[in-house]
Amino acid sequence: MASTYRYHDMGTPTLRTKFTYSIWLKRSKLGAIGTIASMWKDGNNHVVLRFNSNDTLVFYDYSSSSMITEVATNAVFRDTNAWYNIVVAFDSTQGTAADRTKLYVNGVQQTSLGTATYGAQNNTPASNVSGTDNYLGARGDGHNYGGLMSHCHFVDGAVYQASTFGSTDATTGEWKINTSPTITEYGTNGWFMFKDDASLTDRSGKSNNFTNQSGTLTQTEDNPSNVFPVFNVILRMAAGLNVDQGNLYSGGCGANKWRSLYFTQAAKTGKYYHEMKVIGNSGNNYQQIGLTDVDQFNSGVDEYNFQNNSRGYSYNQNGQKSNNNSSASYGDSFTTNDIIGVATDLTNGKIYFSKNGTWQDSGDPTSGSTGTGAAYSLAAGYWYSPCFAIYGAADNQSYNMGNGYFRTNAVASAGTNASGLGIFEYDVPAGYSAWCTKGYNE
Repeated sequence: MASTYRYHDMGTPTLRTKFTYSIWLKRSKLGAIGTIASMWKDGNNHVVLRFNSNDTLVFYDYSSSSMITEVATNAVFRDTNAWYNIVVAFDSTQGTAADRTKLYVNGVQQTSLGTATYGAQNNTPASNVSGTDNYLGARGDGHNYGGLMSHCHFVDGAVYQASTFGSTDATTGEWKINTSPTITEYGTNGWFMFKDDASLTDRSGKSNNFTNQSGTLTQTEDNPSNVFPVFNVILRMAAGLNVDQGNLYSGGCGANKWRSLYFTQAAKTGKYYHEMKVIGNSGNNYQQIGLTDVDQFNSGVDEYNFQNNSRGYSYNQNGQKSNNNSSASYGDSFTTNDIIGVATDLTNGKIYFSKNGTWQDSGDPTSGSTGTGAAYSLAAGYWYSPCFAIYGAADNQSYNMGNGYFRTNAVASAGTNASGLGIFEYDVPAGYSAWCTKGYNE
């Protein structure tokens, strides 16, 4: 999360002219400086890997109040659904200047650069010394990173290329993680963090454990091998709709206008389940949760409600259901601390809603084509995505797409889940999965 970062104190480096970073991450905060990792001695001496406020990526060495090395991309990185693998291979011993700092994203060396300054041969960054703080998720004066991290490596004294940490999938062509890279020696200050959990224990064998400096670390099921959806902030309806907590928490509207927000993944077939918890309530009974066809996403107006779509289906806070700007009686009203479950059966074209574990209108998500108690029969042949709409500044919602948390609070008692994909408060109906890349391939 944006307020969470950690560090450890460095000892005498194995070799000051060579090091490697490899970090898998999933962004949530766009349009702001976000530091991925840094070696921070002081304001005049630091090494930083970060996203800039224009969403480009930069690695730099600032030593003795001068920019010695700076490699910044022209490319921008605004995909908040995907996991990126960022690799920095620093080797100032190289005779060719461009070989001294190589920056990779998903296995591809970044050669279209806005800035390319490589420093002198055998340069030794002034911050790569004993007593420097080695940070993950921040630098010494802030600029915290916002998003998820996994399989974070720092190798002191040796250079590894991107192919050590990932490879191209022969079927999909996508960059996939190597969860057990062959690294012969991490060096004195090396570390391997967040291999399988949110522990601050170094997995490299060097015992360079980290200290959490701020915020709360939360383990997620969302990882480079199984990607879960989050709010699509690129399609955010208006600036007045605030989002946080890894793009799974809606902090309300800045004005009393309808704001809709969609998720980053969609499906055309299969059966999926997710949950929403009401965190705050403005008292106007205007919160809505549901589903819409991706072709009817509307991101170009200031005020819009997805249930106005002909293929937009919602369960409303007042207990009604809505589609195509038409409402009807349906179930119970809901308010603060209530948890709404959504079972989407795209195989049979049905959608069901539960409140605190009870399916509304006596719905049975396992009834297949019969659709017992379904809120709606969905128009067939379209790609659907979860979505929601809120109206007031105090209308706050937190989504559990399978990570097992509402904001930073774990579910009280995980329900049964035959698919084994995702952790939810209530039982997942038989035959249903979380919305996630593995779930789509079941």
